[in-house]
Amino acid sequence: MYNHTNLDEIDLSVQPPAEEPARQYYFIAKLRQIVSEKSAAAGRQLTSCIHTFGCQMNARDSEKLRGILELAGYVNTDSEDADFVLYNTCTVRENANQKVYGHLGYLSGLKKKHPDKMIALCGCMMQEPEVAERIRKNYRFVDLVFGTHNIYKFAELLTEAFSSGKMVMDLWEDTDKIVEDLPAERTYPFKSGVNIMFGCNNFCSYCIVPYVRGRERSRKPEDIIAEIEGLVADGVVEVMLLGQNVNSYGKNLEKPITFAQLLRRVEQIEGLERIRFMTSHPKDLSDELIQVMKGSKKICRHLHLPLQSGSTAILKKMNRRYTKEQYLALAEKLRREIPDLSLTTDIIVGFPGETEEDFQETLDVVRKVRYDSAFTFIYSKRTGTPAAVMENQVPEEIVKDRFNRLLALVQEIAQEMSRRVEGQTLPVLVESVNEQDSALVTGRLSNNLLVHFPGDENLIGKIVNVYLKECRGFYYLGERR
Repeated sequence: MYNHTNLDEIDLSVQPPAEEPARQYYFIAKLRQIVSEKSAAAGRQLTSCIHTFGCQMNARDSEKLRGILELAGYVNTDSEDADFVLYNTCTVRENANQKVYGHLGYLSGLKKKHPDKMIALCGCMMQEPEVAERIRKNYRFVDLVFGTHNIYKFAELLTEAFSSGKMVMDLWEDTDKIVEDLPAERTYPFKSGVNIMFGCNNFCSYCIVPYVRGRERSRKPEDIIAEIEGLVADGVVEVMLLGQNVNSYGKNLEKPITFAQLLRRVEQIEGLERIRFMTSHPKDLSDELIQVMKGSKKICRHLHLPLQSGSTAILKKMNRRYTKEQYLALAEKLRREIPDLSLTTDIIVGFPGETEEDFQETLDVVRKVRYDSAFTFIYSKRTGTPAAVMENQVPEEIVKDRFNRLLALVQEIAQEMSRRVEGQTLPVLVESVNEQDSALVTGRLSNNLLVHFPGDENLIGKIVNVYLKECRGFYYLGERR
């Protein structure tokens, strides 16, 4: 959803307006003119491809970028043979960067065969100065480079790249601006991510995000509510509220508001059926939020609560600002207050200085909390973070052994937890026709578990009651009731 500015009414003979987002609609209109001329010359409509790396915030950003391209006249495609290719990059781990460089090597060959092809890079990876310099020196065929803070300027920057015929590189160290109300082409018509805040103030010692996403900036609650109301009017029944740490939402607003208070307002939106959110930092999860979740009829029974390590000593080195005991007390409170809650987590194995005793503390937390699922990671040294230069980096063979032991325990418990709702009839949001069997559809429970059951594409986007007949480990086979 956006403000439906009529591009035909924009006068391109005058200077662009200074205010946003009117300025960007001016450049979308200008970009549309360029794309139209090039499409006419090619005898077909130009195509575009966006390849998204990383988190759900990146996925939401890509929906906005895709919306701008489609409004400008591009036809979306999944093929990197497209006339315009954009990589929305992630830099949480070093190997994410290497994937992008690998893709760029492939695009280099395509660019030589098709010199008119346009290539752009954006996202977190571009916010690293050494990466930007490497792109500038070694990847001269790239036409446009921008970062996380000025994504809203995409149409303006792409127009400049077309006009100049040179690499355009526009990277900001930080910003206090939030510009929304621009086009977005949603991946799913019935659900959508909604950014409620940007940036992070936590500075976990292993994490690059605060350096590339900047400081926390919260959107005004009335703007968030208006966006969700627009989405619901357009057929959305489920929203995912997005932020690096949603629990600290609203602290920096002129009129501070808590995340729990925002959730109460979102729940009042008529026609909205489900509310999800991520990610939650344990240190900021309040009793107020727990009570709002407990009493809510719309907030999904799923909470992602990253642990990272069960050792208080390692947590201190990670700068997580909670202890093992505090985390366990919080998890116990959540289980007590919301018994049907699905708890998921992130765990890092092999952080610098981690001993076998520290690792056993992590296993102890996993056994006590009994996560419904967990994303487990081998520690990846991230250049530019304090952890990268810490002493006592754990040998690779030890880390792999610990990782395998952790994964086995996590999967054993997760399978047991998944069976909790077997034999119940619960509401399922149908998301797609099943990829393996077209006689089935696939949907999601409130607790985020997948369910496959007989149905057709007419059910997509609807919430239906399904009898959970058989648990197959991490998903269910069911029957509609």
